[in-house]
Order: sequence, then structure tokens, then C-alpha cells
Amino acid sequence: MEPVYHIPALLPQTLEGLNICPDGIYADATFGGGGHSRAILEHLGPQGRLFVFDRDEEALANAWADPRLTPIHGNFRFIAQYLRLHGVKGDVNGILADLGVSFHHFDDPERGFSFRFDGPLDMRMNRRGGRSAAELINQESEQRLSDLFHLYGELRQARRLAAAIVKARAEHPILTVEQLLTVIRPLISPKSEKKELAQVFQALRIEVNDEIGALRQFLNQALESLAPGGRLVIITYHSLEDRLVKNFMKTGSLDGKEQKDFYGRNLSPLKLINSKPFVADAAEVERNPRSRSAKLRIAEKI
Repeated sequence: MEPVYHIPALLPQTLEGLNICPDGIYADATFGGGGHSRAILEHLGPQGRLFVFDRDEEALANAWADPRLTPIHGNFRFIAQYLRLHGVKGDVNGILADLGVSFHHFDDPERGFSFRFDGPLDMRMNRRGGRSAAELINQESEQRLSDLFHLYGELRQARRLAAAIVKARAEHPILTVEQLLTVIRPLISPKSEKKELAQVFQALRIEVNDEIGALRQFLNQALESLAPGGRLVIITYHSLEDRLVKNFMKTGSLDGKEQKDFYGRNLSPLKLINSKPFVADAAEVERNPRSRSAKLRIAEKI
């Protein structure tokens, strides 16, 4: 039996949201384990095309041979440029982005994404470049670390966590998951340990991979790439990214400010398909606990 790489969240709602045309052009901006992509291909005919993106080569290694499938090793923040290189410009019928992290990343100690296993503090989606979490922790200022824990982890003890890290690293570098846990555990309530440790690791992962910056750039490029009537389908997992997606889908701008004409009519290039996000039901959460925090939003280009 093949190991579970990723269980696609909210799959039926995703497929319905994409409103798949058999001969259309689609993009899965976050290929991961390929669960969503496989289902999309099942709805495409011989003339349909699916472009799949991932900046992790290990993820794209799961791609299978299919004449309709084009794997692209790259960051989804450049989706419009990559699609243009393949002769696709402004005529994509649907774009999906599942912003969650694959089982594979969480369950591989060598990647350093989880506090459950000791290993190097890496957390890079693309291990060929960029700063690792260890470099971030040992190089950033106390103020910057505090800001990251507050903004990306929503941690009340952000300042104390940052101060403890800076004090500990002055004695020896913090290079592994266990070394980091030794520093921060005394500052975390045992009653909420799993939640707060997950928030710490989330904050580091978001910064290491510039996830918010990438998402902001992706949203603009996705809008540019869609054909009129094309669907943008995004699954978020924490409030910061969900707020950004919600505002963009509502207004067509990253700052969430509505654009109106002289008569006060909304000039947004997008219209919402679902005003409230789809969430996993109890049965799905039982099968896939990581879907608990998933929110699915859908918009259509006007």
C-alpha cells in the first residue's frame, strides 16, 4: 500500500466550485499529493488541460503520466508567467489553491514542519533555496521574532517567546526541533500545549516560505489568468490567509477596498459564488482531522 501523502480537503465542494468543463483549461496551484488534481482529471475530456504547480520537487514526483497533465516546478506566486510560457494567457477556466500543508511534510522529521518529531529546523517548501527556520531563529532580532509570533501565530506570549529564544541562542545555536522545544515549552500552558506549539511552528513556516507574500501575488496573477466566467477556488486554514482571500474575492483588491463607479455600483472583477465559506462536516473531520480548520471560498471572474 502506498503511503498517504495528502488527503484532499472538501473535495466534492471543490469540484462543484470549479464548475468543470470537459474541454477546459484548469490549474491546481498547489499540487501536493495530487488528490484534487486526480479528481479534476476525472472530469476532463481528451481535450482538457490541467497545469499543476508545486515548489517542492518531492511533491511533483507524485505526478503521473497523462497527456492532459503538465507539471510545473515553481512557486504559484508566478502562476501567470508560467502559464504564458506554456501558451496560456487569460483563458483559464478554473484555478484551485489548497493552502494546507501535506501529510508528507508534517510527517517527515527531516523537513522540520512538525513539533512531533525531532529533526533539523528546516521548514522550507523548496529546499534548494531560501532561509531555513533555524537560520531565521538564530538571525532575526528579538522584535522581529515577537512580531512574527504575534502576527502569524496569534500568540499572546509572543514577546516572552522571542526573548527566550534570543537568550538561549546566545549560548548555542538553536538548530533542531528538540532544541527549540526545550526553550519554548516552559512558556506554554500544558493545557493548550499542542495548539500553541502548532501556532509557533505555523508562524515560522509562514515566514520561512513567505506564504502571505506569495498568496498576495498569486491572487492578482490568478485573476489575470482567468477567462471571463472562470472560477477561483481557494481553501484556507488560518484566519490571516482567509481574511486576505475573503477581501480579495469580495472586492478584487488586496486591501479589501471596494471599487465603485460614479453611480456607486461595485466594480469588482469578481463575484462571490458562496457568501459563506464551505467547511468540513463531522464525517470528513473524522476521516481527515486536518480538514477541521479548512474554509473553501469560490469566486467567478466577471
